[in-house]
Amino acid sequence: MDESVAASAFAALSQPTRVRLLRLLATAGASGMRAGELATRLSVPSSTLSFHFSALEGAGLIRSTRLGRLMIYAVNLHGLRSLLAIVTETCCAGRPELCGDIARLLPDDDREEPTMRAAFNVLFLCTHNSARSIMAEAILERVGGGRFNAYSAGSEPVASIHPDVAATLRRAGHDVSGFYSKSWDGFAGAGAPRMDFVIALCDTTRGQVCPEFGDKALTASWPLPDPAKFSGPASERGVLVNQLYSMIRRRLEIFCSLPFDRLDRMALKRRLDEIGSSSPSLA
Repeated sequence: MDESVAASAFAALSQPTRVRLLRLLATAGASGMRAGELATRLSVPSSTLSFHFSALEGAGLIRSTRLGRLMIYAVNLHGLRSLLAIVTETCCAGRPELCGDIARLLPDDDREEPTMRAAFNVLFLCTHNSARSIMAEAILERVGGGRFNAYSAGSEPVASIHPDVAATLRRAGHDVSGFYSKSWDGFAGAGAPRMDFVIALCDTTRGQVCPEFGDKALTASWPLPDPAKFSGPASERGVLVNQLYSMIRRRLEIFCSLPFDRLDRMALKRRLDEIGSSSPSLA
């Protein structure tokens, strides 16, 4: 492990919840623990914990695998030992074996670790992160087949998610307890998970400038109606939100079916734009 990779790993650990998460995973060893059990034992909402999972996995300190509908996380002992090695390899003039038990922490040079492909990170944006982006995050978690980590954020977060949206998600069988409105600033800068896709769902940009989410992220605009602007009796608003849910689900099902391994960045960008090119209308 070179110094720049080590610096990124230490940055990923510069947050108390991640240190607690890594220590808890270390108790389970190679067998790992279920994501839900980790959220319960750490008293951290699942949607928040997924943010920390991505940061630690991106730093090579944990690994994930899917078992049916369950996501299992385990400490990457080789990655952890490699991180320790960079600060101990010069011990005792380059002979760490003379430093006693510390030598047991160092990785075996000939050890081969099985490779595990990380899921794509997808960030959905809308102004208040209370309706459209929350729905997209919830839906992608369901239809993504474990191949995507879904996140959502907004430029002007509010106190709670839209009540009609929460009701629609519950009726569709989603657990909304872990969803909340949050700023997109938390997904920019050091320590944030690297985004592969950033998709804006607002029907207007309001002249806002998105923060920098890294040079690897593919961006797209999928404008959708704002539920906050729906009027009329509660029953009519409920019908409109149900239709919006179906719109988002259809787009994400198309997104999930894209042949990511066969498309270059330009072709993939075109396909993303095609998905959002239609102008949805609600009856």
